[in-house]
Amino acid sequence: KQWYQRRVAITAGIDRVFRNETLDATHLAEFHQIEGLVADRNLTLGHLIGTLYAFFKKLGLEKLKFKPAYNPYTEPSMEIFSYHPGLKKWVEIGNSGMFRPEMLLPMGIPKDVNVIAWGLSLERPTMIKYGINNIRELIGPKVNLNMVQENPICRLNKI
Repeated sequence: KQWYQRRVAITAGIDRVFRNETLDATHLAEFHQIEGLVADRNLTLGHLIGTLYAFFKKLGLEKLKFKPAYNPYTEPSMEIFSYHPGLKKWVEIGNSGMFRPEMLLPMGIPKDVNVIAWGLSLERPTMIKYGINNIRELIGPKVNLNMVQENPICRLNKI
């Protein structure tokens, strides 16, 4: 009944996650992930793409590409890439999709309510924004403390 009384549900969170990754210039085993979702009636893939463009534009990242992907809980699903000029390549900065209806119905969410969701990297967009070519420079003893003090990390740009 709550869904009939409330039009939109939005949630977001940031946390550390672990993946069994080989460390390199763009991969850490432990990193931060920004997760979010929006539930509303008649949401489309276009709403998801527009939300992601708006979010990254506020961070100063406007060169984005989306690639179809597989995620078990969302369909369609997309990986999100942004161009890193220093590395001269597109770097994955997140994953996203629309929740599958069979995931929502057991929760009592009406059939006309769609949920768009994303999981975004915090470190990789920071690398791109500040021209850092090695993600390992953002953690541990390699952190450039002058850069941290002189640049407010992930400052939102005015649009």
